[in-house]
Amino acid sequence: MLPTDFSSPSSTILITCPHGIGPYLRKEVTDLGLRVKETTEASVSTTGTLNDCMVLNLRLSTAHRVLFFVEEFLCKTAEDLYRRITRLPWELVLNKSSYLCVTSLVRNPSITDTRFPNVKAKDAIVDRLVNRTGARCDSGPERTGTVVHLHWVGSRCSVYLDTSGESLSRRGYRRLPEGAPLQETLAAAIIRASVWNRSMNFVNPMCGSG
Repeated sequence: MLPTDFSSPSSTILITCPHGIGPYLRKEVTDLGLRVKETTEASVSTTGTLNDCMVLNLRLSTAHRVLFFVEEFLCKTAEDLYRRITRLPWELVLNKSSYLCVTSLVRNPSITDTRFPNVKAKDAIVDRLVNRTGARCDSGPERTGTVVHLHWVGSRCSVYLDTSGESLSRRGYRRLPEGAPLQETLAAAIIRASVWNRSMNFVNPMCGSG
């Protein structure tokens, strides 16, 4: 049964990763004590709470994003999207001092501009907040506050809270990268695929930009 509000103590957590790294991400998730529901080449799904999402964001080295599932519904048009998004209790996670960002992956024949669903969902969330609390929150493209992600393919739309914001592969320490830096998530997967057992010395012949 799909959760209908954000007070649900647990939900599906979808964790994305670079293509081909799914099995290594699965091992990381199980090492943290969570049961894996499904593994693909580019994702792992498990069940947990928002607290579990925080742990996953802090501890995972091969993941890109940690998405907390909110709801899935039938959605054929942008008006369907607005109507269903408005029904969700956004006032439980947003207030007038919040900052909202909406992202999406959309493949629907009624949508010709992929930015339009983001605007439509943002309007629905803000309108719900105004109707319930009398205040609106700021919104924009920066993933520095509450990030809502839509996965709308065909006639089905899933809504997630993107608990990572910026991709976890962007650690923030690489200020002056050279021409071809290795992505941190891929580097972590390569190490996990090696025979290194953490008790031996580690030699990286291609440190830096190779």
